[in-house]
Amino acid sequence: MEVTNVMEYQEIARQKLPKMVYDYYASGAEDQWTLQENRNAFSRILFRPRILIDVSKIDMTTTVLGFKISMPIMIAPSAMQKMAHPEGEYATARAASAAGTIMTLSSWATSSVEEVASTGPGIRFFQLYVYKNRNVVAQLVRRAENAGFKAIALTVDTPRLGRREADIKNRFTLPSNLTLKNFEGLDLGKMDKSDDSGLASYVAGQIDRTLSWKDVKWLQTITSLPILVKGVITAEDTRLAIQAGIAGIIVSNHGARQLDYVPATIMALEEVVKAAQGRVPVFLDGGVRRGTDVFKALALGASGIFIGRPVVFALAAEGEAGVRKVLQMMRDEFELTMALNGCRSLKEITRQHVMTEWDLPHILPRL
Repeated sequence: MEVTNVMEYQEIARQKLPKMVYDYYASGAEDQWTLQENRNAFSRILFRPRILIDVSKIDMTTTVLGFKISMPIMIAPSAMQKMAHPEGEYATARAASAAGTIMTLSSWATSSVEEVASTGPGIRFFQLYVYKNRNVVAQLVRRAENAGFKAIALTVDTPRLGRREADIKNRFTLPSNLTLKNFEGLDLGKMDKSDDSGLASYVAGQIDRTLSWKDVKWLQTITSLPILVKGVITAEDTRLAIQAGIAGIIVSNHGARQLDYVPATIMALEEVVKAAQGRVPVFLDGGVRRGTDVFKALALGASGIFIGRPVVFALAAEGEAGVRKVLQMMRDEFELTMALNGCRSLKEITRQHVMTEWDLPHILPRL
């Protein structure tokens, strides 16, 4: 079957992967309402395209934290990628580099920061979970810096792991041939089997539930890297994040894997953007599967987007070639969406190019 859009990789991955692994990547928390809504919400945002504009040349380049990238489409952190494919994070890193975009490496990667750095040049961010043992955190951040990573994406929505019922049913645990490579020498690289999700038990034992804004300040004392806060979906937390001196915000609901019945990230985006008032860049993570989704996010004020599951499913299906293809398909769709909306550069994408449910009273003509 010829793959013509990134969503088709999910079914290929479902057929190829063991049930425990596929369910881990695919499922969300509890009723999985937010999981569906992350996608569905995009379908309720419509375009207001402008016509008769010369779109023979389209420029998709942008800068993120001062780093020039080929398009505003980046790779989100996804844990344990060697469960999807033997090359795991190596393949993802090479594909991101080839596409001229940013890869974010998960704390819970099955390849270490040093191993990913060894794949060659590329702009890479490091996603951080804060462990109870702060020496572990400090050591990890230092290693990411030394390996040439350019920013820390601090995940702030996981003081405890969300209730992922598929993982409980499957007694999810990391396959015995794999380890969480960044923690291998610290006796934290393995996950014990448990009566429910092995990952939930691991998080309960290791991740610091006391994490607060003061810890963001602490993190700034141990690294000179810019810190992005990942997991913000309200104006209130946006303002607190800016007060704390962070470099950017990633609007994320953790792929709908934490608290169910939070809004889709595309629905939360504009609230965050308005609260940020242009002081820091705001990025979107969650539910992006089409170039049209990328355009909608940018029209609502995002500086760029991150994709997670499409990368993992393509990795499972076709390895590095699959990840390259996903990035290329998203790029091509986004370029076409820009052209058909009459936009030649990212700065030409405006709020006027989309209409949302909350705009309708202003847009409908008076009868």
